[in-house]
Amino acid sequence: MDISTNLVYNNYVDNNMVPNQNKTTCVNQNVNAYKIKKYEEAYRRSLEDPEGFWAEVGAVVDWYKPWDKVLDNSAQPLTEWFVGGQINACYNAIDRHIKAGKGKKVALIHDSPVTESVTKITYDDLYEKVSLLAGALVNLGVVKGDRILIYMPLIPEAIISMLAVVRIGAIHSVVFGGFAARELCARINHATPKVIIAANCGIEPNKIVRYKDILNTALDRVTEKPKHCIIYQRPNMEPSPLTPGIDILWSDALSTAKHHPCVPVEANHPLYILYTSGTTDKPKGIVRPTGGHIATLCWTMSCIYGMTENDVWWTASDMGWVVGHSYICYGPLCAGITSVMYEGKPDRTPDPGQYFR
Repeated sequence: MDISTNLVYNNYVDNNMVPNQNKTTCVNQNVNAYKIKKYEEAYRRSLEDPEGFWAEVGAVVDWYKPWDKVLDNSAQPLTEWFVGGQINACYNAIDRHIKAGKGKKVALIHDSPVTESVTKITYDDLYEKVSLLAGALVNLGVVKGDRILIYMPLIPEAIISMLAVVRIGAIHSVVFGGFAARELCARINHATPKVIIAANCGIEPNKIVRYKDILNTALDRVTEKPKHCIIYQRPNMEPSPLTPGIDILWSDALSTAKHHPCVPVEANHPLYILYTSGTTDKPKGIVRPTGGHIATLCWTMSCIYGMTENDVWWTASDMGWVVGHSYICYGPLCAGITSVMYEGKPDRTPDPGQYFR
């Protein structure tokens, strides 16, 4: 992590604000969602009246407490957005849609040609799985500001893990499943996660990638081990042996957990850390703040991409990259539309024409 990012990260993690215990639901600021569809008009407005423009963008998501200030540039080059506002990304991605009567709507479609299966998960289903995993993480001692590393292929459990982490105010760091033990070790050493959530394997067209074996090798090299690893054993695949004293089965962790409510965080609390590829130097941890990021992503779904609530959205990316974070998970789910996770390749699953079918 470079110096500027480190300053931002330390400032955010130290900002452990106490949630408002008197608030059980988000409040609406009674500001109409931004309606201008033309990008040119939106761009012009953002230059002429930046605070007014971004206040309207901020209103497309729900807040526990409205912000005190839209933009704070007093400590340049560090900028803070929606200062003083209290928000939760998981609430905006799941709970608010259920409260609006859309719990039966499909949130995720997992299209997996490598397992020859298609699974549909509703917002109600997502709430059930995410809130239980959030409770399991709390049972393991995870609190607001802790880092949780996620090492999984393109399966629903990756998004479930991300949303469970932010539900309790913790910070996720997703590692691309294509990275080997050395790259995984570097990210564990830097993020120092309290818990790692991993799948036992990934499935390629002509091989099985043993994620758990790669994780074991990485943990043999790290300077500080996590307290626990939650291991998701994929159905119909050979299970991976667990490491006594540190590994916990996903199913066991959930079996003793209770549904956990969303924990409000200040708008500039970190949503996640995502590392650069490291191809030119050491990987650098990029920190995304919560409020401004999810508000902007949600706004783009309709005002840039023209999506409506009945549309289905597919992004051909991986959860280990920023596009996967933004437009498989947070953008479409915060907007309340259906997002497709495609566990396949541009070719060989079964051929290059699959993307267009």
